[in-house]
Amino acid sequence: MQRHVAILGAGPVGLDAALACADAGRPFTVYEAGGAVAAHVRAWGHVRLFTPWDLNVSHRMRTHLPHAPAGPDCPTGTELAARLLDPLAALPALAGRIRLRSRVAAVARTGMLKHEQIGTDARGAAPFTLLIDGPDGEETTRADLVLDCTGTYGVPNTLGAGGIPALGERALAHRITRTLPSVDDPERWAGTVLLVGAGKSAQTAARDLAALRGTRVEWVVRSPAPDWGAVPGDTLPGRRQLVESSRSLADGVTHRHVTVHTGAHVQALRSDGDRVHAVLGTADGPRDVVCDHVVALTGYVGDACLHRQLQVHECYATAAPMNLSAALLGSAGGDCLARPAVGIDALRNPEPHFFVLGAKSYGRLNTFLLRTGYEQVDAVAGAYAPAVAG
Repeated sequence: MQRHVAILGAGPVGLDAALACADAGRPFTVYEAGGAVAAHVRAWGHVRLFTPWDLNVSHRMRTHLPHAPAGPDCPTGTELAARLLDPLAALPALAGRIRLRSRVAAVARTGMLKHEQIGTDARGAAPFTLLIDGPDGEETTRADLVLDCTGTYGVPNTLGAGGIPALGERALAHRITRTLPSVDDPERWAGTVLLVGAGKSAQTAARDLAALRGTRVEWVVRSPAPDWGAVPGDTLPGRRQLVESSRSLADGVTHRHVTVHTGAHVQALRSDGDRVHAVLGTADGPRDVVCDHVVALTGYVGDACLHRQLQVHECYATAAPMNLSAALLGSAGGDCLARPAVGIDALRNPEPHFFVLGAKSYGRLNTFLLRTGYEQVDAVAGAYAPAVAG
């Protein structure tokens, strides 16, 4: 039987999964919440990847697009969308299969509740029901195999200690930027920026904001002694340079308009006229900072509500599917380039025929590469190949 595949998200991994279905002759539909493919990629289009074209183009993409970009240059998000993802979406193999402005709000097993038919053949034989918020309103549809490639960029973490919102954060949500800021308009960031976070997104924002005249940066970092994610002998120049930039900003000598508050967190936010008053918790007691802008880059995690009614075993620490999380936590080293490829068993959930792929599959772990997502697609395609052949 040919299983109809629902692919959630038309980012790089979702489009690669669509190509795998097309190559196998398997019916599929891609559901994309944005008005164009790769909405999340476009949202950080001004940012340059650390990885080169050769690591961002799958073997399927290169087969379907023989002139796809190649080489050691690292693309921006805008370049990735324009030179790779848009041409892929326009291929005849995907024509009519991508539904834009169609957000999958929830997935269920048709006729069954989450706790019913645990581990039975009957559960695996029942189709999925998808609730979709489309351009013409709500609708439902069915699928036999679901690949959740929705990513994480739309679900940012909050600011407060322990991962919960800081006091006043929810009331001032409309004044907080939670995506990587573009500095193409320097006036937009004039004044004092309170920047929170220490990962690569926050480091990128710190570097870019520090280069603006008329902008002061108050950078809040939770670790008392951050290593900035340095990788010994790093082979990715962009990542290595970003670490060096963060170290330079933290030394407080070469960039006197940047203050790095290490070992600190945001305790509270409150409105102060046109400005925001922040109270930082530090080892030396509360510290006050008054700012014009708040940029919160404390990481992202996938939307678990989407599969709330499915039997997905989620890791209590990483929020990634349990089997994959165990494989990742058990592998040595913190460099994303050193992560081994995993097989289909690590990707399986207790819910038959439902897979979380791409950045969302890594939960709170920040070592995901597009190459990893393509390897995941390979694993799923290989596991379902006998069904196609038969």
